[in-house]
Amino acid sequence: MLEYAFMQRGLLAGLLLGAVIPLVGMTIVQRRLSMIGDALSHASLAGVAAGLVGGVSPIAGAIVACLVGTLCIEGARRGLRDQAELAVAIILAAGVGTAGVLSGFVPNASSLNSYLFGSILTMSNDEVATIVAVCAITLFTCGFLRRSLFLMAFDERQARTAGVAVETVNLAFMVVVALVVAVASRTVGSLIVSSMMVVPVACGLEMARSWRQACILSSLAGVAATALGLVASYYLGLRPGGTIVLIAIALLVLAFVGRRLVGRA
Repeated sequence: MLEYAFMQRGLLAGLLLGAVIPLVGMTIVQRRLSMIGDALSHASLAGVAAGLVGGVSPIAGAIVACLVGTLCIEGARRGLRDQAELAVAIILAAGVGTAGVLSGFVPNASSLNSYLFGSILTMSNDEVATIVAVCAITLFTCGFLRRSLFLMAFDERQARTAGVAVETVNLAFMVVVALVVAVASRTVGSLIVSSMMVVPVACGLEMARSWRQACILSSLAGVAATALGLVASYYLGLRPGGTIVLIAIALLVLAFVGRRLVGRA
């Protein structure tokens, strides 16, 4: 399997994103904003469609669309402080509507479909390099802001009292999330990336006893699901994106059952 260059590229990109997506998903889930992944993934799909229509790089279009969606979400959240989830739903609806309209102008429908469910095995070297750069930026940002993100994940008001620049940190984190979602649309797919932002996190929360353990175990679950999903898709002829998510769900079930058995023992 690894003698093929496309599998090497796919495995490298998949393992990096498998570790990074749950890492940012941990903060999102703890802040009760799990729908952000869905909103940005649909915004990325609109960007992909715009790129295909305009004849530019679809990933570049996805990145721009996700960044615009992030700024809109932050602006709407500040205006709707007590209904932050409503801001996310509005951006999701806008992304779906824009993608639906632009999809009618895409000259080759199969190219758009590859971003719906991912096409991790057909990436070029430039796309892999973009993913590596985004993952490096994400790891650095999450590591540098780990204390602030930890405080903000549980109580933004207390984080502000503790001296955290909540607005600045939140904007920086959301920009990183937008970049991750945009590049992940090429691998696991725009319709599936939000699942990878939630399911491995649920695995980590099920087994961990601290914030640090939860972050590490979530990333490990994402890496394991990605690796097993790519191997299974290669030998069984399955779609990689959907296979990765189903394996992540299977890992969650195993974690849930295992914890209950250990508790009874």
